[in-house]
Amino acid sequence: MFITFEGGEGTGKTTLIREIAAKLRVSFDVVTTREPGGSLICEAIRDVILNPKYTGVTPYTEALLLAASRAQHLDEVILPALKEQKMVLCDRYLDSSLAYQAHARDLGFDFVLSINDYARRNMPNLTFYIDLDPEIGLSRISNRDKYDRLDQEKFSFHTKVREGYLKVCQMYPDRIVKIDGNQPISFIMDEIMNRIEKAL
Repeated sequence: MFITFEGGEGTGKTTLIREIAAKLRVSFDVVTTREPGGSLICEAIRDVILNPKYTGVTPYTEALLLAASRAQHLDEVILPALKEQKMVLCDRYLDSSLAYQAHARDLGFDFVLSINDYARRNMPNLTFYIDLDPEIGLSRISNRDKYDRLDQEKFSFHTKVREGYLKVCQMYPDRIVKIDGNQPISFIMDEIMNRIEKAL
C-alpha cells in the first residue's frame, strides 16, 4: 500500500508518520520517506528547492525540480518498496505540487499535472490531508531554528496553499481523506489508523 500525508506548514505530518509507522510495523514491513527527498539525489534537489541561499529559484524551475525529484524518488525508493510488498508512507507527493505550485504559485493545474505525468501513473492508494488554519500552523513552527524557503513565504502564500489543498480534495474525493488538524494528535492518529485498517 502506498499512503501519502499532506498539509501546510506545522500540521504535524512528520510526527504522525513516525507514530503511524511504529504501529504498522507490528504487522507490516513499512518504508517511510519524504518529498522532496528520500534518496541521495532527491535530497540534493531538495536543498536547491528549499535552501534560502538559492534566492533565484523561479516558480517554474521549482515545479520542474520537484517533478524531477519525484520521478527519481519513484524509481529509487517507492516503486522498489511496493514491488517487495512493503507499505510506503510518504510525507508529501503530487498533491503538494498542486497546492503549492499549481495554485499558490499560479502555474495552473494543467501545467503541474503535465510535468508530473509519471507520478500520475503511480498515485497513492490513500492520502491524508491534515487541514489547519495557516496562522496556527505557522505559530507551531515559529521556534524552529532553521526556516526553509517556503516557510519564509508571506502569510498570503500559505493561505493560498490551503485553498489549493481544498481544491485538490475536491478533485480526488475517493483517494483523499480530509482530517481536522485542530484535534489532539491522539484523535488524528486514531482516525488515520481506522481508515488504513478499513482500506486494508
